[in-house]
Amino acid sequence: MIQTYIVDAFTSTAFKGNPAGVCVLNTPISETIMHAIAKELGFSETAFVCPLSNSTERYTIRFFSPKMEIPLCGHATLAASKVIFSLHESLTTLTFKTFSGLELSVEMHNGLIKMVFPIYNTVPQNAPKLLLSALGITEITNSRYNNETKILLLEIADSDVLQLLQPNFEQLKAAHTGINGVLVTAVSKQKHFDFESRYFWPWSGTNEDPVTGGTHTFLAKYWSLKLRKKRLKSYQCSERTGQMIVEIRNETQMTIEGEACIVLKGDFLL
Repeated sequence: MIQTYIVDAFTSTAFKGNPAGVCVLNTPISETIMHAIAKELGFSETAFVCPLSNSTERYTIRFFSPKMEIPLCGHATLAASKVIFSLHESLTTLTFKTFSGLELSVEMHNGLIKMVFPIYNTVPQNAPKLLLSALGITEITNSRYNNETKILLLEIADSDVLQLLQPNFEQLKAAHTGINGVLVTAVSKQKHFDFESRYFWPWSGTNEDPVTGGTHTFLAKYWSLKLRKKRLKSYQCSERTGQMIVEIRNETQMTIEGEACIVLKGDFLL
């Protein structure tokens, strides 16, 4: 049996935010089984955590979408943290080691789960006209690319337009072959938020990810430089919606803070 949870991340309300599967392992299992479980659950990502040397504070973590293994996932890390903190209530800090070798530090801070993530840069890259057409975008303010995540970032001028986007996902997938996803972002018109975003990734996951922590590894620096702020509030204006606080710590590290809600627990009978 594999202890398994469904957790809504980046929200305090059930059925909002981004749902993730979390499987707590006693010993490692094969990639084939992890991929099969991720397909069975059907969420954008499922996290698989396994203790290192019988520790309650250090774990390996791997992320699988229904299509492939994902190198880094913010909302599934938050979901896994929520599960571990609920299983070991005396804990206040955790460390996850990813399959790619990253070490992710996590702490419970003022009722929020705070995760330390690397900061990634973006470089200019043109957006194909067919891709913009598939998204339903007529004009962009900026187009950049993050190499670590293979995500194209598009800034547009109006967050109202962002919220109303209805991409043609078949055309979108055919419009570009070299990316894992496209992130569309804009300055927020809401007084409680600094910027908004939506993330579309039919190439490597589901059509749209409800709330995406991983994109903030480059979004945080992007908007920090533009808005001249180190601490920013982010709103992902998908149908489910979600929010988080991001903060630049130094040249190489940032933090993502958010809440999560466990909505289901059970066992895979394998």
